[in-house]
Amino acid sequence: MLSSFLSESLSKKNNLVGLVLIIIFVGVTLFLVVQPAYAHHPMGGATPANFSQGFLSGLAHPVIGLDHFVFVVAIGLLASFQNRLGIVIPITFVLATLIGTVIHLMSLDLPVPELIIAFSVLTAGLLLARKNKTNLALLISFGAIAGVFHGYAYGEAIVGAETTPLNAYLFGFILIQLLISAIAFYLGGLTLKPVKEPSSLTLRFAGFLICGVGIAFFSTALLG
Repeated sequence: MLSSFLSESLSKKNNLVGLVLIIIFVGVTLFLVVQPAYAHHPMGGATPANFSQGFLSGLAHPVIGLDHFVFVVAIGLLASFQNRLGIVIPITFVLATLIGTVIHLMSLDLPVPELIIAFSVLTAGLLLARKNKTNLALLISFGAIAGVFHGYAYGEAIVGAETTPLNAYLFGFILIQLLISAIAFYLGGLTLKPVKEPSSLTLRFAGFLICGVGIAFFSTALLG
């Protein structure tokens, strides 16, 4: 009787977490459709001029840049497949975004960044949609490579800024990415706990949805 009650409770909890994840991703997809023009302009295209502007711009860029936001969520969900060690994946990704931003600020060019960023979103969705979990080392490498290109795109918003807003911007985008990926990591873990499989239907569904977002961005980058 007690085991049946506990099983039912866990099932309800799993469904609730799944519903939350679905709502988040549907909302992101709708936002992608209605506001594509604001994706890479957290300050309306203006360069941050002080600490607060730099910090707010850093917080905003990975959120309103929907390709970045979806990828950060995806990397957190992918990390949840690996238990506690998985947290290394988003940390590596975030550190790599810092490197990518520095590369941009040094006026070094990376090949077709928007195309690769879109492809990274699509790949993350495919990995998430797989029934079997992906090798940890492979995910860390994938996160590091993708992070460099996502960070390179972040650098566009801060080119020409003074030291204070620049440092605030870097701190802002590091903080928000760690926060978003940590939340995704936690929600993904809750979804996986009630099931004894390397994946769950909810996370696989999220993966397919991320694939759709990745395809949309990849098509735009390829044709635009």
